[in-house]
Amino acid sequence: MCGICGELRFDQLVTDRDALRRMNASLSRRGPDHEGYFNDGAVAFGHRRLAVIDLSAHGDQPMFDEELKLALVFNGTIYNFQDLRAELQELGYTFASSGDTEVILKAYHAWGGQCVQRFFGMFAFAIYDLRTKGLFLARDRLGIKPLYYTLDGARLRFASTLQALLAGGGVDTSLDAIALHHHFTLHGVVPAPRTVLNGVKKLPPAHTLMLTPQGEATLHRYWQIDATRPEHPLSETDWINATRHVLRRAVERHRLASDVPVGVLLSGGLDSSLLVGLLVEHVDTLNTFSIGFEAVAGEQAHEFEYSDLIAHHFNTRHHQFSIPNDAVLQTLPDAIGQMSEPMPSYDVTAFYLLGQYVSQELKVVLAGQGADEVFGGYFWYSLMESATGTPLEKFSQHYFDRDHAEYLSMVTAPFAVEDVTSAWVSEQLQQPQADEFLDQVLRMDVSQLMVDDPVKRVDNMTMAWGLEARVPFIDHELVELAAKMPAALKLKEGGKFPLKAVARGIIPDAVIDRPKGYFPVPALKYVRGDFLVKMREILNSPACLARGVYQRDYVAKLLAEPEAYLTPIQGSKLWHLALFEWWLQLNVDPFVSAHGTIAEAKTT
Repeated sequence: MCGICGELRFDQLVTDRDALRRMNASLSRRGPDHEGYFNDGAVAFGHRRLAVIDLSAHGDQPMFDEELKLALVFNGTIYNFQDLRAELQELGYTFASSGDTEVILKAYHAWGGQCVQRFFGMFAFAIYDLRTKGLFLARDRLGIKPLYYTLDGARLRFASTLQALLAGGGVDTSLDAIALHHHFTLHGVVPAPRTVLNGVKKLPPAHTLMLTPQGEATLHRYWQIDATRPEHPLSETDWINATRHVLRRAVERHRLASDVPVGVLLSGGLDSSLLVGLLVEHVDTLNTFSIGFEAVAGEQAHEFEYSDLIAHHFNTRHHQFSIPNDAVLQTLPDAIGQMSEPMPSYDVTAFYLLGQYVSQELKVVLAGQGADEVFGGYFWYSLMESATGTPLEKFSQHYFDRDHAEYLSMVTAPFAVEDVTSAWVSEQLQQPQADEFLDQVLRMDVSQLMVDDPVKRVDNMTMAWGLEARVPFIDHELVELAAKMPAALKLKEGGKFPLKAVARGIIPDAVIDRPKGYFPVPALKYVRGDFLVKMREILNSPACLARGVYQRDYVAKLLAEPEAYLTPIQGSKLWHLALFEWWLQLNVDPFVSAHGTIAEAKTT
């Protein structure tokens, strides 16, 4: 698990070494164990390493194979690397290291760009071929690992974070009005390839990008979800047995691909508790970690009752952290400063704080993210299913943060666009290979929305502390199985029925049958006291006024009644506005004058 960056020039000039070092320095928190560089005229790579597999110097990157003339930077974990290594050895390849990085190099040489279809895992990597002078970029099927880039006629730059690209300089930092509409409608989600900045894109999940020395780019999608029923129908028992088998195999893969101990982020919910139950069969001592916050407005802000139950039941080495609200407020600038994109979900800050504490104990943890999207665990799925209207109407009324009319009342004229989010959602829902409406919804959620919300937040906030979080519930084989399962089976008994059935006899029924909980930080939902003072300060700041994104009467309305305006999924609209502006002030504004302004970017 690491941070990667690089540059490929198309204009016959050499790479900017100073810019690359600034980019790599920006990634230092993702990889505290080693810093490395590779240069070959028109191409340069930077790498920051978190040593998890093959802890020796043989696993350092960038990795260059002199015989094959290939150079690689890689972020992630290939869980089946041992099997691939054996297959490649049978083909005559030899290895100098014992990790997964070198397996990617040999696999690319053996199978070309199709190698990604053989990888089980999470990955973002770049391979430079010194013979052809071409650059190959790839991102895993579910977008667990990030890959941002800037591309113009002179060069391509890529990195694990948006901030690293800004540190390199020369980035167009103007706001993308279409991305803004997505962001404020889909609670922070901006589907790839867009980001909120015009000058920065992200490689979509399940895609590769090949670039020639002249800058010709070929984007290829190598995987997609089939949400149709199997040719031969399966019984409920068959589906449960298949889920049990595939999940156990996924958890075992995620556990074994590590040369350091693996723990679990234990919320006390079904998903993380099930991970504990499956892992304790294979480890002598399992470390588990829980976090909670102060209650606000009578809303409990922890699930210690259930996490304690699981920790006691399985006799784990449990670590519990209770965070006061003043510590949350003090942490917000640091957490927001580490967000590669603005993320308004309350639990982003929770993950950031949890990552800080866990990283003092371990380098690798498993987390339960993705189970709700894959197996239909959120309350709004059943509401959508029972709603009337077109697929878009059924989805939007229970999911959109604000309708298009409200959006237009929120932003000023330069950022007013057509209802691009409704058009995008309609297009996604109409894609083939989905039998029912809820199949369409869950497929879009897993392949598009989840990537930019829980998945991004887990990687971003844990890697900010040099902690690798693995997410077995979005193992691609488990995702493929769940997508073909009848939606009604997933929604049975309040959602995630297959996982509940698998969990019976493994974890206590009290956890399985409890009401679904969330990862709350109520101080960001019920905005009052010092939190309200800070949000008013941000939204009335000279920077916010000069930026001119928000209509002032809309801001005034939210500030007048800070707890009155919540989204359909209970997000604070005031926090969302303040978070977006705060993110710009912390992450974008400092670079506009320091390393290449918007004016420079537009005139080069």
